[in-house]
Order: sequence, then structure tokens, then C-alpha cells
Amino acid sequence: MSTTLGIGSRVDHPHFGKGVVVDTALEFYIIWFKSQQGTKSISKDYADLKTLVAAEGESGVDTITIADIEQALSNILDQRLHDTQMVPIGPRWRRGNMILKPGDPTLQSKEVPIETFFHKIVMVRDRLRVMEQKINAHKVMEDDEKVELQQYITAIYGSLTTFNVLFKETIHQFKGAAGKE
Repeated sequence: MSTTLGIGSRVDHPHFGKGVVVDTALEFYIIWFKSQQGTKSISKDYADLKTLVAAEGESGVDTITIADIEQALSNILDQRLHDTQMVPIGPRWRRGNMILKPGDPTLQSKEVPIETFFHKIVMVRDRLRVMEQKINAHKVMEDDEKVELQQYITAIYGSLTTFNVLFKETIHQFKGAAGKE
């Protein structure tokens, strides 16, 4: 390649396929390849790298590096994973208390606001959903392993259907195996 490519240039590599230049160095480009789901360092003088769309390289200007992109993506994912959807509790349970009474009458009962308990149930549900997504997106795990873990998660959902009575809307409720709630 005779011209210096800037960040955003689109290229085609004979082995890695199509990619985008995400950073440049003195002697090589850092290119993100979809086929690799990651970056590779490719020499600037690699003859078989074809330019599909060239973006001008800017000298002396601060550019966005792959580390900047990774940090931004990490921040976004952290925010999304910790966001919880507002799930309304059934109106009849508002301001109510859950009383845990031991079988031994000499021991003291414990009262917990139902809203506090409900919030914890919703957090369990949301974390199960994140686990489900991570299992489905896992790159190394075999399909039969994913199915096995999914069956455990479905069984957990089924065990939690007892708490569906607390949810205002049925779309937020736990669903176990079809028809076995």
C-alpha cells in the first residue's frame, strides 16, 4: 500500500476478510476484522491489503485509539448490565409487610417490607436473564452445553413462579417450562 490510511478506512485482507482501521502506528495499522471479532496489527507495507474506502490520515491530531473504543464500550456495557427495568409491584402489596414467623414460639418473628423483598426478586430475575444472554453468546461453549445450562435456568424460573403473585403485570413474571408453572 502506497498511501497512508486514516482511522475509519475500510480494507480487505486475504485471510481475515473485510475490516476497519481503528488505530495507526508508525509501521502498522490496527484493524478490526468482523471475522475475528477483534483487532489485528497489519504492516503498512503489506502488499495484499486492499483498500476499499480510504480515510485520510491526520498527522499531529489526537485520534481515537482502540483502547479508547474498548473503554467506551466497556462503560456502556457496564451501565446496561446494571440498569434495571422498572417493574411495578401489584397494588395490593404496596406498603405491605412480609412476616417470617419461626416454628419455635420463643424466637422472634422478622418483618420485611414487601417492596424490599420484591426488589430482590426482580434483581434475581434480571441477573438470571444476563446469565442466559452470556451463555447464549459464549464463543467456546458447545451447543449441547448451552442447552443443558438453559434447562437449569428454566428450572430456576419455574421454582420462582411462586412469586408471580407480587407482579402487577404478567409480562414481568417468571415462566418455567411450558405449562408447568
